[in-house]
Amino acid sequence: MTSKVYFIPFGASKGSENNGRKITALFEKAGLADCISKGDLVAIKMHFGESGNTTFVSPVLVRSIVDSVKKAGGSPFLTDTNTLYYGSRSNAVDHLNTAYAHGFLPSVVDAPVVIADGLTGKNDMEVEVNLKHFDRVKLASAAVQADAIIVASHFKCHMVGGIGGAIKNMGMGFGTRAGKQQMHSDMKPQVDLEMCIGCGNCAKWCPQSAITITDGKAHIDEEKCYGCGECLITCTPRAIKIRWDSSASSLQEKMVEYCMGVVKGKEGKVGYITFVMNVTPHCDCAGWSDTPIVSDIGILASKDPVALDQACADMVVAAEPNTHSKIGPGVKKGLDNIRAANDIDWSFQLAYGEEVGLGSRKYEMITI
Repeated sequence: MTSKVYFIPFGASKGSENNGRKITALFEKAGLADCISKGDLVAIKMHFGESGNTTFVSPVLVRSIVDSVKKAGGSPFLTDTNTLYYGSRSNAVDHLNTAYAHGFLPSVVDAPVVIADGLTGKNDMEVEVNLKHFDRVKLASAAVQADAIIVASHFKCHMVGGIGGAIKNMGMGFGTRAGKQQMHSDMKPQVDLEMCIGCGNCAKWCPQSAITITDGKAHIDEEKCYGCGECLITCTPRAIKIRWDSSASSLQEKMVEYCMGVVKGKEGKVGYITFVMNVTPHCDCAGWSDTPIVSDIGILASKDPVALDQACADMVVAAEPNTHSKIGPGVKKGLDNIRAANDIDWSFQLAYGEEVGLGSRKYEMITI
C-alpha cells in the first residue's frame, strides 16, 4: 500500500504565502478536516518544550491548526503528558506553567491546554493491543477519551529513538509515566569513565538517585535505574551512552505498540502534521536547543504516521548538512545525516509500524 504525504516547503515568492496560510492549505489538502465531526473534542498532541528549550513548534503556528480544527466543527485542546524524568514538565502544575511561559496561552492559541494524564501522571486507561511487547498499554485518559486527534510534531533527531517524529510524539507522548517506564525498561545507560569529568549533573537529575560520584567519576546502580534517559540528556561531555540489553529496536517497537493503542477505536479520526524545521540533534525534552543539523525544509501532513515519518527522515537525510552543527561539514563515514547525530538506527520503528499495520513506508509525495 502506498500512502499519500502532502508537503509545503518553507519560503515565499509572494507575501500571501505565510506559514499560517500554508498550514491551513495543508490541513485541507491532506484531508485532516475529514478526521473531525461537528462537536468532536479534538486533542492536538503537542510538545511544549522543556524549560530552556527554544525549538519547539511556535504557538503562532499552532494557532493555525486550532483554527483549522474549529473550521471543521471540532472543539480543540492542546495536550501532552507529564515526563518520566524530573524537570519542568513532570507534573501538571509545572507542565502548564512551562507551556504558558512558552506562549501556549489561550489568548495566543485560542484553545485551552489540558495535561492528558492528570496532576501527577496517574490518570491512565489501559487499552488492549496484544502485540509482541505488550498485551495492554497505559495511555493518558484524555487521549483515549478524545473523539479525534491531530498529532502536531516537531521533527528532529533523538538520542534514543534516532528520530522524534509522529510515532514518538504520539506513542511515547501519550503514554502515562508508568507507560513511559515500560517503554524505557530495556534501556540501561553506561558511563564512559575516560570521558566522565565528575560534574554531577547526571546524579542531580536522576529521579531514582541511581547515580553517585565516586573518585571523580559517575557510577550507575543498575538495580535502581529504570532507564528514563535523563542522564543522557544532562551529560554535557556525552560520557553516558546507551547499552541496549535486548536490542536497539526494543524501545522503538514499544513506541509503535503504544501508537496502536492510541489509534485503536479511532479509525479515520487521527491526522498528522509535522514541522521539519530546527532539526536539532536532540529532542525538545532537552533544556537547551543545539544548532540544527540541516536547514529548515517545510511542513508535511498525512493520515499515515509511518509514511509521514519516513518522508520526513528521507528529506533530512538527503539535505545538505549544516557545517556549524554537531555533524559538522560532512557526515560521518557510512552514516546518514540523522545517524551522524547520535548513531542510532531510526528505521526500526518504521519497519515495525508497517509490520503491525500502523501504516506504510511506501508513500507518494504531493507538493502543494
